[in-house]
Amino acid sequence: MPSPTALPLDGVLVLDFSQFLAGPVAALRLADLGARVIKVERPQGGDIGRTLAFAGRTVDGDTVSFHAMNRGKQSVAADLKDPDDLAWIRTLVARADVVIQNFRPGVMERIGLDYESVRELNPAIVYASATGYGDEGPWRGRPGQDLLVQSMTGMPWLSGSREDGPVPVGLSIADHLLSCHIAQGVTALLVRRFRTGVGGHVQTSLLEAMLDLQFELLSTHLTDPAVTVRRSGPHAAHAFLPAPYGTYPTADGYLALAMNPIPTLGRLLDLPELEALTDPQDWWDREEWIGDRLAARLAGATTAHWLEILDAADVWCAPVLTLEQLVASEGFAAIGMTQQVERATSDGGTARVTTTGSPLRIDGARPRGGAAAPRLGEHTAAVRAEFGGDR
Repeated sequence: MPSPTALPLDGVLVLDFSQFLAGPVAALRLADLGARVIKVERPQGGDIGRTLAFAGRTVDGDTVSFHAMNRGKQSVAADLKDPDDLAWIRTLVARADVVIQNFRPGVMERIGLDYESVRELNPAIVYASATGYGDEGPWRGRPGQDLLVQSMTGMPWLSGSREDGPVPVGLSIADHLLSCHIAQGVTALLVRRFRTGVGGHVQTSLLEAMLDLQFELLSTHLTDPAVTVRRSGPHAAHAFLPAPYGTYPTADGYLALAMNPIPTLGRLLDLPELEALTDPQDWWDREEWIGDRLAARLAGATTAHWLEILDAADVWCAPVLTLEQLVASEGFAAIGMTQQVERATSDGGTARVTTTGSPLRIDGARPRGGAAAPRLGEHTAAVRAEFGGDR
């Protein structure tokens, strides 16, 4: 029987053929749950994430973002266009539990490592394919990049006021959501395989991740086409929720207000004209007028002053923290989401990266991946010796 302290995916072997973000982060999520992940990279340059730097920052020759996405993995270098390398990789595939790939449609078929080909080698394989826009339709060949997919799914029109142009989310939200869906699909198929012996193929895309994120909007619009996006004034944070939902300037920062009765806010903030608005329809009809009065009142004192009043009344509110305020906060420290990973440098030193850890806690403890991201091809010789193909 497995040890009670073993992570859920201990003993699962994952081959990660993916690059940059969505696929590698999906494999990272599996690694954090105990899976052994072997990253298969090109001998020349490897994963493009090694050089495509977030904020232009690198540590020991690799981008900080690559270190964050690939900690705890092993790396083997293989040229999949070389018959000998491909034959060796096929021996790994035959032994693996999971394969993850995020190439454009048709690439793995040309190599001979698509699902149908892999299933002939390994009938119980769990195979995950991630694309930009799926395998069918007029968009299938378009570049699958986060900003582009956000734009094609209308996301940038959900933020900002009606005076703004499109406002994209300033992080790779489609990639990150896709990584969660891939990891969920893989674990579901692993459960089925452990129960029945049958593997399977899970497929998803950046497009599907962004459509799923908008399920409320799409469901409502598809049911009633009269519902559409109409952004409001400068303080509103949601096109489909009435005042006071939004962010408001204070004397030293910003305050966020969620769903709250307008009369309650009027009473607490000494705004009798808002206290009189007892009809919730007015919160829709006079949304911008309400927002302007809240903004004028809240600008007269500090965020801490208003939090003291509003928190005591159990009003749904929060400070709008900057990056620096977040990482300096007691709440950030208390959640324990950071860890430091290290690897030896070529000159005998130590490269250190402080990064996030798994967002999950298993049996009360957060899994900690102690190993740093691998160098390109760092484990090629060892893996060849272990699985055959040593040369």
